[in-house]
Amino acid sequence: MVPHSTELKTMHDFHHERARALLANATQIVEPVEVNAAVRRVADELNARFNAEGAAEFPLVLGVMGGAVVFTGHLLPQLTFPLDFDYIHVSRYGDEDRAGEIVWKVIPRQNVVGRKIVVVDDILDEGETLAHVKQRLLDMGAAEVIVVVFADKDLGRAKPIQADLVGLTLPNKFVVGFGMDVYGYWRNLPGLWTIRPEDLKQAT
Repeated sequence: MVPHSTELKTMHDFHHERARALLANATQIVEPVEVNAAVRRVADELNARFNAEGAAEFPLVLGVMGGAVVFTGHLLPQLTFPLDFDYIHVSRYGDEDRAGEIVWKVIPRQNVVGRKIVVVDDILDEGETLAHVKQRLLDMGAAEVIVVVFADKDLGRAKPIQADLVGLTLPNKFVVGFGMDVYGYWRNLPGLWTIRPEDLKQAT
């Protein structure tokens, strides 16, 4: 059944107001210029590796959808070596029935056997999903998996995986912008903002 136009307007108004309310008391912690500089640093390190004298590698770059779409889109044009590109989509369920279960919605369409794989993601948070992705790619026959994240959240404890390249280290707060979202909102922000816990609670 197609929603009535009035119902659609009400729903759109709800999301518009909810998104605005979440950002109203947010604090910007990283300016867009710092974001761009972080992407540049990551690109420089990848270029140094794959453009090294005698290097003849043809890596497969895998963007992790959907958080990494912004980071990947900024990173790829700054890479100066031959590469192949594809994307993957992995979800980790948090409900009681399927808590912790990781489901692959999109697997690599390219053959990963014997390939150097560069996995690009927006943030290394708990690390469970990225650890699973890396191991799965190795199990599929990848020669090496290089994990690249725009941000690494400092949780103050060990994680099941460490990224090989990190753009920025972030505090243990709820951060949005540059691909990271809150309830699907604000991936499009060019800088990074922290959302207050009380605002997150009120929006649920």
